[in-house]
Amino acid sequence: MLKKLVLAGLLTLLLAGTISAQEDTFALTLLHTNDTHAAHDPSSTGDGGVARQATVVNQIRAEGGNVLLVDAGDRFTGSLFHQQYRGADQIQIMNALGYDVMTLGNHEFDDGEDVLLSFLSGLEFPAVAANIEWGPFADIDALVSPYVVLEIGGQQIGVVGLTTIDTPTASSPSPEVTFTDYLPAVEGAVAELTEQGINKIILLTHTGVELDLELLPQLSGIDVVVGGHSHTLLSSVYRASGDYNTNPISAETAAGEPIFYVQAGSNNVYLGRLNVVFDAAGLVTSASGDPILLSRYIAPDPAMVAILDALRDPIDELRATEIGAEASELLVGDRRVCRLEECALGNLIADAMIAGASTDATIAILNGGGIRANIDAGPITLGEVLTVLPFGNLLATMDLTGADVVAALENGVSGIRVTDGVISRDGAGGRFPQVSGIRFSFDPNLEAGSRVSNVEVLNADGTYSPIDLEAVYSVVTNDFMRRGGDGYSMFAENAINAYDFGTPLDQVFAEYLVSLALVEPSIEGRITILNAELAPLE
Repeated sequence: MLKKLVLAGLLTLLLAGTISAQEDTFALTLLHTNDTHAAHDPSSTGDGGVARQATVVNQIRAEGGNVLLVDAGDRFTGSLFHQQYRGADQIQIMNALGYDVMTLGNHEFDDGEDVLLSFLSGLEFPAVAANIEWGPFADIDALVSPYVVLEIGGQQIGVVGLTTIDTPTASSPSPEVTFTDYLPAVEGAVAELTEQGINKIILLTHTGVELDLELLPQLSGIDVVVGGHSHTLLSSVYRASGDYNTNPISAETAAGEPIFYVQAGSNNVYLGRLNVVFDAAGLVTSASGDPILLSRYIAPDPAMVAILDALRDPIDELRATEIGAEASELLVGDRRVCRLEECALGNLIADAMIAGASTDATIAILNGGGIRANIDAGPITLGEVLTVLPFGNLLATMDLTGADVVAALENGVSGIRVTDGVISRDGAGGRFPQVSGIRFSFDPNLEAGSRVSNVEVLNADGTYSPIDLEAVYSVVTNDFMRRGGDGYSMFAENAINAYDFGTPLDQVFAEYLVSLALVEPSIEGRITILNAELAPLE
């Protein structure tokens, strides 16, 4: 009898220990998106889109457990939905999807603070950004916190946000809005959360994968980082090769604690999923998962389809309007091409800028990041033009010395990285220069600022001559770059006779295409890469 009591007591203790251990762990399903860029509809492959995202999100929530849906910024700019609605579309869609929190990307500033305020005011969930000081914009300051505390499954989760400090050069915020250093901003937010007893903290960053991976070992108190800005797909399933063929990326913080990093591509093709288990101390004991392809075989959610249908009526009419020009073949504007090398749309748009300039401009320089899509072979529509050039930029003209032209080209190729003679297709940045009236070479193996060579200017007779560093040339660009965007500080500081209020670039481009009637793209050797080759397109 005594033996039975002892065994029963031991069993009770063992069961109590098991129950206690179970209660001491907390499982979280983290669903995440980034750089969706108003790509509400499926991609050209038929995959993706918010209606399929809604189906998957709803299914995962229905399975039970603790589910958090977050976004790492850049909801704005990239499709006709944004051209038409300027964030009002995002309000409907994100609220319907039931997002829990987001951080701000640089493109949330494309349309100014009034549009941003209207967007934030309509959201039914918080936005976080720890490294933005809003100055006189008190209404926005009241809507964007450095961090929030979300309660889920009886647990408190801290969520901190970061926005790229390059936003003033990559978008159009007010000069009175300040973007501060990342690490002090995160440390301050984590200190406040820790003081409140919160030991599970997620960081949403819109800063890019390369900077994020440098930041991970400098952090303390952060468990998971959800990244954006570089459009990087981290996956163990969908990328058989490349620099980032694992998900999540694991590292150790400055305190020697585990930290995990994820990012889910761009344009609503994938929904990121990370299954995280925390112990009683708030440390991650396991983190696994992979982005979910929003496959064309997934049935779209009917409620989201209804929202899109209502939004799409004016979009479809806009998209279908033919401008009176036809492309003989695909006009390449892929970001993986136009941000690294001469591309067909880069040549065409730069040529259009010279043709449409109000001055006798002889050189055009366009940031490759301003080109947002391909144009298919066949009749060209207004919708395609606006999708390629969605920012509403104006032509800007100026005079520049040859030395400043060369400095501009150096800035344009400064973000390119090469490893063992191969240029990665990831992370080059939008500043890469597409040009007209000029040609040049660059060697990405050399130090940034000393990469450009063989710069030649096109003469009236079709020949080229070496650029004269002391001569003054008439240059056309867009108003974003002329004000110093994408690092073109020499345009802002050294321009002579600058004028930023020319014809809208999309109108200039459409008129140029119409003047050609049949558009036949060509790569002419305007940009030559020395001593390196580009990684193949995947």
